[in-house]
Amino acid sequence: MPKRPASVASRTRLREVREARGLGQGELARRAGLTRQAVYAIESGRYQPNVAVALRLGAILDVRVEELFAAEPEGPVVEAEILAPDALAAGPRAALWAVGGRTFVLPLAALGPPLSYATPADGLVLARAESEARAPGRVRVRLLDAASAFADNVAVAGCDPAIHIVAEHLRRERAPGRLVPWPMGSTAAVEALRRGQVHVAGLHVVDPRSGESNVPFVRQQLRGADVTLVTFASWEAGLLVRKGNPKRIRGARDLTRRGVRLVNREPGAGARLLLDQRLKAAGVSTRGLTGYDEVVSSHLEVGRRVAEGQADVGVGVAAIARLLGLGFVPLQTERYDLVIPTPLVAGHRGVARLLDALVSREVRAEVEALGGYDTREAGRRILPGRARSRRG
Repeated sequence: MPKRPASVASRTRLREVREARGLGQGELARRAGLTRQAVYAIESGRYQPNVAVALRLGAILDVRVEELFAAEPEGPVVEAEILAPDALAAGPRAALWAVGGRTFVLPLAALGPPLSYATPADGLVLARAESEARAPGRVRVRLLDAASAFADNVAVAGCDPAIHIVAEHLRRERAPGRLVPWPMGSTAAVEALRRGQVHVAGLHVVDPRSGESNVPFVRQQLRGADVTLVTFASWEAGLLVRKGNPKRIRGARDLTRRGVRLVNREPGAGARLLLDQRLKAAGVSTRGLTGYDEVVSSHLEVGRRVAEGQADVGVGVAAIARLLGLGFVPLQTERYDLVIPTPLVAGHRGVARLLDALVSREVRAEVEALGGYDTREAGRRILPGRARSRRG
């Protein structure tokens, strides 16, 4: 059953401005070509004028239309823990979700362009100063739908851009709740999961000693936690270079050459860990690398920097190279897994729908069409505490 949107009330300052100008209802009605009853209905919020009438009223009163009229949601207000609070400066639109009895709100600006514009909001953050005066680290949010609408939302922290294909698939299914991808590197994603702030963390970290993907990292970072790893896909990680690879970059040692500029990922990101491993194995110091400290926060942004000529090389995935028409030097195959607290695997409706979508023929076909992805093991479940796996 489709969600019923929150009602929208017409908020008008027409009477206030009219009286400040010394005009009666009758006089304003005459000048605007309206009846006095129509002016009364507008002032009382019973009638929303069309654009032409609103413009006439604004011209008569010498005030901008948006100062006279505004649409104001009347949804319920909830209190939530604020994530990425600095992003509120860019606007109040926000996504919400609940984990373990806690409610979190993430300003959509934290997703970065263009995702912040393409992601629908669950609510609007109200005045932050007033909220934090009552409870530091918490804000009040006016919901754009019923209070229970975000209960099945699933927050996925990670850096794989293909997760948005799953989010769109679930949106088309019109099931309650939705997927909220929160871009960040592997280490930061696992940390957010450890703090209980998200439902799922995505990671791609290959252990340099054993060559095993993700499991050793999870055992180290989430000691004793009851989690399940679910494979999303495998991909090719490597060096993104300009088309034709004009600077003939083949490996770590080539990054030290004069005229080669690197673009890097943030510390803890899987791509950053891979780069550092390769530099160490080649005996290359990071001090002499131009651009090593120039950090961006996603595979796509690495690719953009290279495509726009701001950098010559950066570590990323083959799908981004294909998308942006770049050259690609493969370094290793990585498995991208989703780390999920085991009780949520079957106990959270939104997570269950996510796992169903992962193994669907439609999602797998679309992800593989990006290029560089292998979904044959999608849905495979790994229990790191017991070092065994089973199919989902």
